[in-house]
Amino acid sequence: MTTTSGLLLIDKPGGLTSHDVVARLRQLFNERRIGHAGTLDPLATGLLVVAVGSATRLLRFAQSETKRYTGTVRLGVATDSLDADGAVVALADVPAISLDDINAVAATMIGPQSQVPPMVSALKVGGRRLHELAREGIEVVRAPRDVVIENFVLFESPDEDRWDFDVTCSVGTYVRVLLSDLSEKMGTVGHLTALRRISSGTHHVDDAHRLEGLAALDDVRTALEPPSHMVAGLESMVLDVHDIAKMRMGQRLELGEGFAGEEIAALDDEGHLVGVLRRRAHLWKPEIVMSSSGSS
Repeated sequence: MTTTSGLLLIDKPGGLTSHDVVARLRQLFNERRIGHAGTLDPLATGLLVVAVGSATRLLRFAQSETKRYTGTVRLGVATDSLDADGAVVALADVPAISLDDINAVAATMIGPQSQVPPMVSALKVGGRRLHELAREGIEVVRAPRDVVIENFVLFESPDEDRWDFDVTCSVGTYVRVLLSDLSEKMGTVGHLTALRRISSGTHHVDDAHRLEGLAALDDVRTALEPPSHMVAGLESMVLDVHDIAKMRMGQRLELGEGFAGEEIAALDDEGHLVGVLRRRAHLWKPEIVMSSSGSS
């Protein structure tokens, strides 16, 4: 079934911003309502979760998903952006480091922690993006954010000053900050030289489309997955026609107490997404209601 609204998985190439990708997709789909979840820096490649059409209303569910990345850190050289796109600001000797040594330190960084966003980032402070202020030589105080590192492992590479890594982390984590912190813990400095997002929640880069592949399709809409795939992390319930009608009229539903979370995905008997319900005491209130034409 071809839909005009849904989930699109993109394998972002290096050199493009996430905004650049969205701009190209708007041309390909002839659709202004396109957004993405989880910005990737120009240096980074890999999975970009995109919503098209009315499915953009569901982006917050993709924003909150756990992310997995692979990449490479270079020790001994620090940059102002903490990655290879920045200017070198410090050099330091690299001590002898074994695989066991570096993974022992990485293991201490697993778990909940606070992380200060880098100045060279897309985060907004006072209505302006930090990277814009950084280019003007302005540094501002950034509030730390709580993140969780679920897994962090490093591997040897042919270059003794470079280490490959695999990290699984919560939304909002700056991987380049994590690797810079690791470098300091190893008694030196460092910066990210490669980063690739492998997965976001249940979505994997192996299922993603390349931009050139999309452009070659006769109908780009065939690349869209149903909006229901954007809320795959929620508990779900199939509603009967009477409850669907009530939900579309904004009425609260009584569904029982068999749900652990505060929100559930409401589906029709064909598996199409009707919308999202939020718990209100013993009832469920329509939080998002998809149009019947775009609820596949």
